[in-house]
Amino acid sequence: MKVQTWVEDLAKIVQPENIKINERLEKYTMTKLGGVADVFVTPSNEKEAVAVIRFAAEKNIPVLMLGNGSNMVVRDGGVRGIVIHFNQLDQIEVQGTTIYAEAGALLIHVSKAAAKHGLTGFEFACGIPGSVGGAMAMNAGAYGGEIKDVIFSCKVVTREGEVLTLSKDELELGYRKSIIAEKNYFVLSSTFELQVGVQEEIDAKIADLTFQRESKQPLEYPSAGSVFKRPPGYFAGKLIQDCGLQGKGVGGAEVSTKHAGFIINKNNATATDYIQTIEMVQRTVKETFGVDLETEVKIVGEDK
Repeated sequence: MKVQTWVEDLAKIVQPENIKINERLEKYTMTKLGGVADVFVTPSNEKEAVAVIRFAAEKNIPVLMLGNGSNMVVRDGGVRGIVIHFNQLDQIEVQGTTIYAEAGALLIHVSKAAAKHGLTGFEFACGIPGSVGGAMAMNAGAYGGEIKDVIFSCKVVTREGEVLTLSKDELELGYRKSIIAEKNYFVLSSTFELQVGVQEEIDAKIADLTFQRESKQPLEYPSAGSVFKRPPGYFAGKLIQDCGLQGKGVGGAEVSTKHAGFIINKNNATATDYIQTIEMVQRTVKETFGVDLETEVKIVGEDK
């Protein structure tokens, strides 16, 4: 009954059609895995997003933010409480050398907008499959660039529903970490500061990075992207490769033969298969090389 009460209260904040009960999360994750969310809410603007988070705080309801679902594994038992999805908060505005992007905007789209306006600095993100919100939380990076290089400020809402604007320094961005992840803040929007570039060079760099990504990553299968953080002094993919783990896995999940740092959902895997494959890789690398592999992907939810 409590779920029904939540839904009735939430319908006073967001459009009823943007509230779903027992929604299957596999529809929203890049791995195509995950059980159901008790309540799944899609706010249509920032004001609604803040109101939902304040409502959850007042009622002591757990909240999970689901971005583009690219860096997350949702367990088969799903998620209790409210899952909030920001895909409708996807506005991107370019003014001079500044880009404003809401949390649900895809990094790929921000990168395209920058290139279209002749701005350089965001090319590194042209193939990162995440949203701005997720990228801010983990200081996403690729091909020698990271969010830290281009961020000016970020608007967040705390778990209690307080809205803050954080400067670059206040964000405390490091390798795959930030104050956002540490304090469990929700990102509302970000402002990036870029430079005017040479159009031909911007286009060439994006073409090159796109080629590198498509030729080296298993994009033909569902996956959570790069599973492990880079251990100091090593490369995760090389360690996994040297352990002979490519093509091995549990159930329908498998370490990619194309890129050892990726675990793919090859054949109708369950989240349990995927997580057990992660654990098998961690165990083998530890036994073989004495190196602890830390996950870059976030594992959430309950077991079935």
